[in-house]
Amino acid sequence: MKVVIADDSMLLREGVARLLSDAGCDVVGTAENADRLMREVQLTTPDVAIVDIKMPPTHTDEGIAAARLLRERHPGLGVLVLSQYLESEYAMRLVTDAPGYVGYLLKERVSEVAVLVDALNRLIDGECVIDPTIVARLMRRPQRREPLDALTAREREVLGLMAEGRSNEAIGSQLTIGPKTVEAHIRQIMQKLNLPESPDDNRRVLAVLSYLRSTT
Repeated sequence: MKVVIADDSMLLREGVARLLSDAGCDVVGTAENADRLMREVQLTTPDVAIVDIKMPPTHTDEGIAAARLLRERHPGLGVLVLSQYLESEYAMRLVTDAPGYVGYLLKERVSEVAVLVDALNRLIDGECVIDPTIVARLMRRPQRREPLDALTAREREVLGLMAEGRSNEAIGSQLTIGPKTVEAHIRQIMQKLNLPESPDDNRRVLAVLSYLRSTT
């Protein structure tokens, strides 16, 4: 796995690079701002880019803007945004335009190397990965009338775990149910959200996007 890391903090850049290198990843470039990030991606053609949500010059939302631009210019590139801020709105902005190959994790997850590497692998596979803390906050919010209202409590649990980027096996383990039961729940979710099978769309990603839209 080839990775580019962008963060204005040299300490964080080098720390994440060291963690990923020790985990067997190939860190092919680092950047301190969005412009340098774009050049590094162009030069090194990584599999995934890790981007700080707030970078120079204004330290507002340069990371989100850079992530969206990367997805536009490099459709097969996985993009993971790291943030110290627990804001579901940032996650929604990230996935609205291109719900696949993108993720949003809190920086506290960086120390959990296995979690970070798993998220990167999922992004490379085209999935959408949202920090579990954000998913938990969204699930606690009062719900508006949405297509998700048709889901059962168990189906909502399954969809919430899907939004965290969990595999079917991991969902089954978390909920203590068998793989066939997980698959049955997911089929029901897709039907209730009116997401028919299509060779062009990742239904799993679209289901997660519907979930996020309904809870923000």
